[in-house]
Amino acid sequence: MLKERAAALLLFVGSMWIVRLLDSFPLDGSSILGHGIYPRTGEGLFGIFTAPFIHSGWPHLFANTPPLLVLGALVLLRGVREFLLVTFACIVAAGAGTWLLGSWGNHIGASGVLFGYVGYLLFRPAFDRKIWSAAIALVVAGMYATALLTSLIPSAGISWSGHFFGFAGGLLCARLTQREPERLAMMR
Repeated sequence: MLKERAAALLLFVGSMWIVRLLDSFPLDGSSILGHGIYPRTGEGLFGIFTAPFIHSGWPHLFANTPPLLVLGALVLLRGVREFLLVTFACIVAAGAGTWLLGSWGNHIGASGVLFGYVGYLLFRPAFDRKIWSAAIALVVAGMYATALLTSLIPSAGISWSGHFFGFAGGLLCARLTQREPERLAMMR
């Protein structure tokens, strides 16, 4: 089971590294995946699914990798299925929100997913009421509270909309992934 979890996380983050490596040898100056999200354009819709895998350079990818590995591993404590669901939901939430309300430009990078993981891990204890979820939430809050607060404020060159909607997607996942027996126990 540990091998499956490690493989899922390494496949997700590793695919970003493969794209960045291939993008280091561009034929026309663009990514092998095309482009990220161009808000409110038809071509930007496809970017909802490609943007998390495209990074502007090695420093951008280096900045996203450690938190993706740490937070992704914490999400994986609940299993591969939940990790895949949370990851997909955060990609869609961050991407769709950015496409609808983001500032003009090419929005790329995995930080929307990263902030989705933060939202999921911070709000998970509110729905599952488990001590270990609360302990994880405290660790995540301690590690990422400042980054969360500063990156949700609009600033040049940073896709605050991706961060915000990724975080909101994570919060929604925390609620929607609550298991049925836990819901029933809470209703009593």
